[in-house]
Amino acid sequence: MTLAGAASITPASADPYDYPWCAQGPSLGYPGECAYRTYQQCLASVSGRYLYCGENPRFLFSEPPPPPRRYQRRHRTVYPD
Repeated sequence: MTLAGAASITPASADPYDYPWCAQGPSLGYPGECAYRTYQQCLASVSGRYLYCGENPRFLFSEPPPPPRRYQRRHRTVYPD
């Protein structure tokens, strides 16, 4: 019971594919471990391992977000009788 309570209050972790930089190599599969916000973070993680850093293909080939919708003021035309 205590374990279930503790699990419910822990913050949700981010999806491992949400970040723009990936540690890549033969042991990680494709696209790799995409858990790094910056290239420097990725380099620090792969240092001393048989890995390299590359850009997350989900970021490279994703569509840009749509532009914000412009507010269009609606006018009501009132004609005199």
